[in-house]
Order: sequence, then structure tokens, then C-alpha cells
Amino acid sequence: MTAPSSQALAIFAATLTFDAIPTPVIRRTEDLLLDWFGSCLAGKDARAVEILAAFVESMGPVDGPSEILIHRRTSSPLLAAMANAAASHVAEQDDVHNGSVFHPATVVFPAALAVAQALGRSGKELLTACVAGYEVGIRVGEFLGRSHYKVFHTTGTAGTLAAATAVGHLLKLTPEQMQNAFGSAGTQSAGLWEFLRDAADSKQLHTAHAAGAGLTAAYLAQKGFTGARCILEGPQGMAAGMSSDADISKLTNGLGTRWTVAETSFKFHASCRHTHPAADALQQVLQVNQLKASDVKRVTALVHQGAIDVLGPVTDPQTVHQSKFSMGTVLGLVAVLGRAGLAEFDASFKAGEVVDFHDKVVMELDPEVDAAYPARWIGKVRVETHDGRVLHGRVDEPKGDPGNTLSRAELEDKALRLALYHGGANEAEMRAAMVRLWRIAEAPQLGRLLR
Repeated sequence: MTAPSSQALAIFAATLTFDAIPTPVIRRTEDLLLDWFGSCLAGKDARAVEILAAFVESMGPVDGPSEILIHRRTSSPLLAAMANAAASHVAEQDDVHNGSVFHPATVVFPAALAVAQALGRSGKELLTACVAGYEVGIRVGEFLGRSHYKVFHTTGTAGTLAAATAVGHLLKLTPEQMQNAFGSAGTQSAGLWEFLRDAADSKQLHTAHAAGAGLTAAYLAQKGFTGARCILEGPQGMAAGMSSDADISKLTNGLGTRWTVAETSFKFHASCRHTHPAADALQQVLQVNQLKASDVKRVTALVHQGAIDVLGPVTDPQTVHQSKFSMGTVLGLVAVLGRAGLAEFDASFKAGEVVDFHDKVVMELDPEVDAAYPARWIGKVRVETHDGRVLHGRVDEPKGDPGNTLSRAELEDKALRLALYHGGANEAEMRAAMVRLWRIAEAPQLGRLLR
């Protein structure tokens, strides 16, 4: 049996051409590539990333066609993809698509870049493959729905299919082979939120596995390896085992006319995206009313259920990474230091004033915010002051959303800060890399991004 939706998705993924993609979507993909590149370099020296990178390097050749960016080494496409995927998801600065609650860049770009370098593909071929990966992965995330995200980390599950799509496009798979790649990718999809409860390192494994498993699925399909043809919607497929509200119409909604790449958001704060709407709303209240952290008695973040599901288990963060999933810590950094950036988390997530503010913060399910989610991530807070006032803040589009996006100058500034964070690249190297990235569509053959 061939499922029409899966088949249509595979045909789109296999046959997409550069010329069929609107120019603004290509420009947005270039923006997302730079944003991912900075996030990847920011993963240097993160303990979990270094452990995983050292492992994959020990498993493969000491040189090869594909870059491991944080170590300036090369290896096989599989191992480079895994290392770069792990590195780019630890600083919590990589992109997010609201409707699918999925971080596409951290699984699509590592796999696609590694394979494009290995095969000598052009910049246009890389960008086309990445657009295909975004479009498929985002639709799979939307298809699996809110019930899926309550337990499963969508970036690890839908991300496996996104990576398989991007790599499959670079391998020039036929539609039938692409559908087989979907099947092999889907049966390997994994990633559970339980790691947040005890600050485990699993989030980096989720992205490394998704990129590597997706790449593997595509290469196997090229050689004739078959996969389940209904892995998404079959009676024992992903939706059956991982969702109670799957909507098959999401798989092909606007395919080829609605470009989900253009809907993808950049991260402004260095934390879980679920904290961003409330952080922006709190900043609004503090600035408009000229309040200090010490003026605040209590903050109620009015949130959607997804925020409670993901952030709720983190009540007393013990590591920098775990603190990025704490609403209280993020709002504390914003209130005390004015921002929740990389340096602020590293230096102050356990600072006395920040911890004191953390204890003033509660989350409350808000019907309006929950009804709008995940298509829109509205930020609302209620702030009670020591002098008896009750103040309200609201943002309809958090900083970084398509309607409140980052300019190319802001993206360059962000990428440079990420590169310098732990010495992933120096300023001269990063500025030279940015020139290459902005012109990547002109590259006849992909070489190394860092020289």
C-alpha cells in the first residue's frame, strides 16, 4: 500500500529544484544557515558536546571530506554530521518553527553540509536540499501534533526525517527511494523529554542521532534498502505510536506554495523558546514602568500547556543547560541583568538575586495563549509589585519571529558573539566565513567553511 500523503511528500522532496524556490525563501535559508553556523561554533567546550565529539572522532577516520567545525578537523560525512548536530543545540540559540515546535537547523544543516562537502555539491544544491529538509521536517512535526511534543522531543523525531530528506536530495534519490528513506528514518526516530528532570545530556544525543540516522537512511535507500512506505500514518507507524492528535492533512498542506522556511524564527534569548514570550513581556513591563528586580513581589507567566509540560519539571536547576529550561531563572536574568544571554547564564544562573527572583515566578495556563499555540506564541505576564500595583505585559510576536525578525546586521552580530563565546572562531575567521556564507549560492562546489 502506498499512502498518498507520504508519496506526495516524497515526490516533492526528491524533485524540488532551486529555481522553484522563491528568492525570499532562498535568502531566508541563507539567514538560517548563518544563524546555525554561529550556534554550532558556540558548542565548543560544552562538556556533553566534547564527550560526544570525541566519541565520534574515535570511531572514524582522522581525516575525510567533511568538517567537524568545533575542532577544525575533518572526518566522514556521518561522523561530522553527528558532531556538528550535537554542537549546534547546546547554546539554545538555534532556530525554531513555532507551528511544529521543531528546531530544523540543528539537524538539517549538519547532515546536508557534511554530505555536500563529501560529494562536491554546489551552494545552490546545498540550499535546495536544506529547503526540502525544512519543508518535510516541519510538516512531520505539525502532523504529529501537540500530544507528541508532550513526551517526545520533536527535533529528535521529525528531525530524523528532515535530515534524511536533505541528504536524500543531495544524493539525487528518486521519489520511490526517498519514500524508502522516510521509512528507515522514521523507524529510528527518538528523543524523550525525561532528561530535563535530572539535567542529563540527552538533548545533544537527540540531534546527533537524528542527523546521523537520517543520513544513514538516505544512503541506504540509494543502495536499494527499503523502508516502511507508511511510516508516518500507517497502523503501526509514527503517529500510531507517538501521537493521539495526528492530522494527516498537515503533511501536504500548501506543499510547494506555503514555504515553512519563511515561518521559522530566530532565537534572541539563549534559552528554551518556551521562555521567550514571557521574557519579552516582562522586559516590556520593567522598561515601561522603570522597575528594578527588587520592586517585584511576584510574576505570573501566563503560558500555553506546552510550556508547562517542558519547563514544569525544572524546579531547581543545577546546571547552566538545565537553567535554560527554567522560567524562573530566565525571567530572573532578564529582571536582574537586563538580558538572558550566554554570558549571563554562565556567570549568574545561581547568583543570589537571580535565585531570589526565580522563587517569585509561577506559570499559569492561559486559555488565550494556549488556544493560539503552537501557531502563535503569545507572551503575557502579570507583575505584582511591593507597593501594591498589578501590572500586565503582552507581546504578540516575540523577538525573532517572522513578524519581529532579526535583520542581517543583527544576525551577523549574534553569530559573531556565538563564535567568540568559547573560541569556536576568532573575529577575523568569522567575518571571512560570513562573507562565504552570504555568497554560498554562487559557490560551484562546497569547500570548508573555516579555513
